[in-house]
Amino acid sequence: MTRFIVHVDMDAFFAAIEQRDNPSLVGKPVIVGADPKGGRGRGVVSTCSYEARAFGIHSAMPISFAYRLCPLAKFLPVDMEKYSEVSEQIAKILYSFTPLVEMVSIDEAFLDITGSHHLFGGPRETCIKIKQAIRKLTDLSASLGLAPTKMAAKIASDLKKPDGFVEVKAEQLCSFLEPLDIGKLSGLGKQSKKALLEMGIHTIGQLARIDPHTLGAAFGKNGIYFWQLAQGIDPREVAVENTIKSISNEITFPKDSFSRQEVSAALLELCEKVSLRLRDQGYKANTIALKIRLSGFDTYSRSKTLATATNFADTLYKVVSKLFSNFNTQSRGVRLVGVKVSGLCGEDIKDTLFCDDEKYQRKKRIHRAIDTINQKFGSGAIRRARKYN
Repeated sequence: MTRFIVHVDMDAFFAAIEQRDNPSLVGKPVIVGADPKGGRGRGVVSTCSYEARAFGIHSAMPISFAYRLCPLAKFLPVDMEKYSEVSEQIAKILYSFTPLVEMVSIDEAFLDITGSHHLFGGPRETCIKIKQAIRKLTDLSASLGLAPTKMAAKIASDLKKPDGFVEVKAEQLCSFLEPLDIGKLSGLGKQSKKALLEMGIHTIGQLARIDPHTLGAAFGKNGIYFWQLAQGIDPREVAVENTIKSISNEITFPKDSFSRQEVSAALLELCEKVSLRLRDQGYKANTIALKIRLSGFDTYSRSKTLATATNFADTLYKVVSKLFSNFNTQSRGVRLVGVKVSGLCGEDIKDTLFCDDEKYQRKKRIHRAIDTINQKFGSGAIRRARKYN
């Protein structure tokens, strides 16, 4: 049976929301991300409008470089709360067309409409109605790709941006993939692409014509996987996931920090934020990770898995602080730090029979009280000391 997979990709999502909410920005280069500080900013571009992309600006570009390319652009901070609300609206729309929805990110999703498209007039008509529903509710445009596989659907959604729609029928799949650059293959990293180019393989069609045993010998099981993708073989299902997998926050310093005290203070602030987000969403976590980016953009991570899950800021900070104290920066400045938690479970799940329930409930009440005060009077109304007993 032919599958009908849809890839929904919101167009310049953050910037488009800002232009929608402020009509004076329509038609102008808008860059959402870190403060450029007159070209001395140290963060990156989160996203940008298509007008800004005309200057060569793109996501993840250093904000200082983006400023040099287009100093007259409108630079705006990331308003994640607003963007998340719009993303939730879009998710509700997608679920109204099928229960098989995989939210890849805040602005991107896969849908499997194989079993539901007949309710909306067919696969193509379903996609058109999805686009119309998103436009009507949010006044934003989305680009959609419709294909028998996830990889082809994702590629198709990117071909006619913004506000595009490309359909790839099953009988057209291989001819659609054949002329495309091998960089379009799902999961193909920079080193693998470089190796394929050195073998004279530039397009997906060329890769499809290579003996799979040759690719297997060069790349192991990944070589066979890439060959299958080039043949149009992509059995990956739309992964329906109803729970989040991790929660994280990061801080980029205005300039590289050589002060371990300053970094520790930043880590405490991050632990507070992650702790609050865990409790707000009813989770605890048992794996805590520290992310460190040094001058030169070298990035490292360290993590620890606890026997008992937690959402308490003091516990998070003890772990993160220990991970940082054991990390040797080799006398280099710290550019960015982040705290990430994973291995999430429900807040009320007991991890062990031997916990001190009275002590746990007391700490829980204290954290909730702090949350209430900070929410009422502003973040930071109450702060914990950096050193815990």
